[in-house]
Amino acid sequence: MHTDDDWLFPLLDDTGRQLLKTLREDPYAPRYTHPGCDRLSAAGLARVRAFENEIKTTPIGWQPGSPPAWLHEFARKCFSEVPFYRQYARPSADFSAIPTCERADLGREPWSFVPDPLPLDDMAVYQSSGTTGHPLNILTHPEPLACYLVLIRAALARQGAALPGGPGRVAIAQICFQKSTWTYVSISALLDQAALVKLNLSPAEWRDPDDRGRYLDACDPQIYTGDPLSFSELLRLSLRTHPQALVSTSMALSPALRAQLEAHFGCPVIDIYSMNETGPIAAAGPDGFELLHPRLFVEILRPDGSTCAPCERGEIVVSGGFNPFLPLLRYRTGDYASLRYHGRQPIICELEGRPPVVFQGANGKAINNVDVSNTLKPFALAQFNLHQSANGALRLGIQPAVIDEPGLRRALLGLFGDQQTLTIEPLDTTGAPGEKVIQYTQEI
Repeated sequence: MHTDDDWLFPLLDDTGRQLLKTLREDPYAPRYTHPGCDRLSAAGLARVRAFENEIKTTPIGWQPGSPPAWLHEFARKCFSEVPFYRQYARPSADFSAIPTCERADLGREPWSFVPDPLPLDDMAVYQSSGTTGHPLNILTHPEPLACYLVLIRAALARQGAALPGGPGRVAIAQICFQKSTWTYVSISALLDQAALVKLNLSPAEWRDPDDRGRYLDACDPQIYTGDPLSFSELLRLSLRTHPQALVSTSMALSPALRAQLEAHFGCPVIDIYSMNETGPIAAAGPDGFELLHPRLFVEILRPDGSTCAPCERGEIVVSGGFNPFLPLLRYRTGDYASLRYHGRQPIICELEGRPPVVFQGANGKAINNVDVSNTLKPFALAQFNLHQSANGALRLGIQPAVIDEPGLRRALLGLFGDQQTLTIEPLDTTGAPGEKVIQYTQEI
């Protein structure tokens, strides 16, 4: 007799089926809002494992001004097979002469980024509100979704941690802390029938707020994935079990919060630079963010589109990726950083989301948002927004709201000047579900 789970999980075995039932029916389980799925076929699983082998064996790197050899063939296929890129004039041999594209292009016509030869069987649509709250439909497939786990494993391995999975185990607990989001239990064929649970730690999603800790202890996940906001809430729970690692994505992770999490859970905290359009891009190392994917090319561009010199800050632009339904060719991320090299290895440094913002201090001095970030590093802020009004007054919204406010005030006034008007208040996070907070804003 076939069930819905047979369609949702084609490679599900009896052990996985029992784990799925146990996690869904646990007396402390939340109200799940999605059935979960893992639509990998046997052939797809083999391709994902081949991708994992490529990640392990292929060096990542290039020299400044000399793109990797695979990039020109990738660009040629984009011009030949992808409707969006065919609108460009005849491609130049100079890769940097190819026009850039951006989020607005993808939002307007996501279908035009799908290569003509691809079969559309099992294509999935993932909707993200992103940093602006404007919906973005990302076309994907079970195989690139599984490849996301491969890149998480690669980032863990660099820190001496692992994601072994295995029958009867919960491999990953993806935790959120927001007004609403999809939540589910899934069984991963790639992780040998281990479970993935996505949970919203908002107390409104549980019968009893204390059930959050009880359920997570019952799951005993090998790793947690989330963002600084959800990890700050996780710190508040009385957990008996401890993971092998925490993986933070989506938002900037402050050094102080990272140290607090590592001390509390006794495990490494891995900060990953990731986008919904690309999946994981790079993982934080001792000198910056180190790339995870050998077929993702990163450029740093000035506002006029010219290429920045090494160590010069500009906008991150990416090409390549592991999602065949979204081949990216010079895609502007809207994030800003510099690119430095250790031999052939590119390192993303001074990473900041969104365009640079220049504030004005009490004495008229220009203050870059990077200076503000450095000033706030000692504070375990999960999320914040610093806004400057047209009259020069500053308003700092912080989450969590209970923190060293006098210390924050001293630090910021030390940067902006003692005469600066500064209000510190709890951060308003009542926006659209999943909407991220832009750290730096101002009235012009």
